[in-house]
Amino acid sequence: MSFSKSQIKVKDIAHLGIVAGIIDEMSLVDLFNQLLGTHPQEIISAGQVVKAMILNGLGFISPPLYLFEKFFSGIATEHLFGEGIQPEHLNDEPLARVLDKLYDAGLTEIFIRVALSAADRFGVKMDSFHLD
Repeated sequence: MSFSKSQIKVKDIAHLGIVAGIIDEMSLVDLFNQLLGTHPQEIISAGQVVKAMILNGLGFISPPLYLFEKFFSGIATEHLFGEGIQPEHLNDEPLARVLDKLYDAGLTEIFIRVALSAADRFGVKMDSFHLD
């Protein structure tokens, strides 16, 4: 079977694939979906949005929210976030919604849950806790 150049589409994941793999291994998307809730009409879940924010934060740029989806242009979003997820789904509307949910849920409590989940997943021995 041969392919013509017009049939081949190349999308990048760069270092984002490694980080996405760790996020997946920690089941962070499921954890955030559990903490923040989901809705059947959402195209992209709260957990997937948080994953996108983490990956975007590692892109070493800080554009305004309305340009967030541009970061994922040319990136294999279906590979990173799931089937059917396109860059245009990562726009300012779900980001704003999830940021509001994060604030309402309590950022300190969420941080503690994520930290304990990571420590448990990777077998980090904890003799004491220090939240700084």
